[in-house]
This record gives sequence, structure tokens and C-alpha cells, in this order.
Amino acid sequence: MNEKIVVSAEGYDRVDGRNAHRSHIKRITLGAPVLEENRSMQIAAQLWTAQEDGALNMSAELSINQVFDLMIVLSRTLLYFKEAYRFPLLYDPDNPTIERIGLQGNALPVSICTENPNITKDIQDFSQALNDLGELTGERFRTLSRIVEELECY
Repeated sequence: MNEKIVVSAEGYDRVDGRNAHRSHIKRITLGAPVLEENRSMQIAAQLWTAQEDGALNMSAELSINQVFDLMIVLSRTLLYFKEAYRFPLLYDPDNPTIERIGLQGNALPVSICTENPNITKDIQDFSQALNDLGELTGERFRTLSRIVEELECY
């Protein structure tokens, strides 16, 4: 157990998307990092799963910037796939770049993974999965958008 937990979201297994009520992730916490690779960060997010005896075990930890970076990449991906139908393959093989996102004086290139030998099929499956998840992601993005708007006043 992380003694330096400050914020805890208990019962995450009840709201974990399509895994709701059967998710192995029981709680999400924010606090001081536990893993050595995150010690340089002041805050980290941890995912906790239940062991067979019911005790909670930290199964993953991300630094806060990594959590934001995942949301940035996911958000850009969702926007891209809203318009991807314009391409016969759902992307332009001559220009697979989705966007170069400026962060920390550098750029994070986000693109379709053309190294995937099954990209033609996998991108179709991915696009369909995004459509199928629309109800789950839509609610979460509306909630996130509302909170981000409130933060702008901070």
C-alpha cells in the first residue's frame, strides 16, 4: 500500500466501461510515486487490482504527464477518426501523420502505424471499435470537457 496516497477513487470496478462490475481494477489513486522510474515526478497515478485474498496490489503507475499525454494522443486520434472515412484505407499511406503535437519545446509525432503488416484490416477494426465505444467515450469526454472548462477559471 502506498502510504503517500492523497486522492483515491474507490470502486472503479463499478464504472470501468464495458468491464463495469467485473473489472479487476478496483481503485485509482493519486499520490507520491512508488516506482523508481517515476521518483523524479512529484505525483503519479496508480491502478490497484484485487488479489485472490482481497488485498489490493498496485498493478500500474503512470506519472501525471503520461496520463495527460495519453489523453492528448487519444483525443487527437478520436478527432482524426471522425474524418478518416474520407480516405479509402481510413488513412493516407503517403502521409500517415495524424499530427505533430508540440510539447515541452519538442514535438510528439502521432501517426498511423504503417509498420503494422495488417494495418489495412486492423485500422478498420480499430475504427469500428471507436464507433462501438462512442457511448462510453462520449460521456467521459463531456465530463472531462466540463472539468477542463472549470480549470480554465483556476
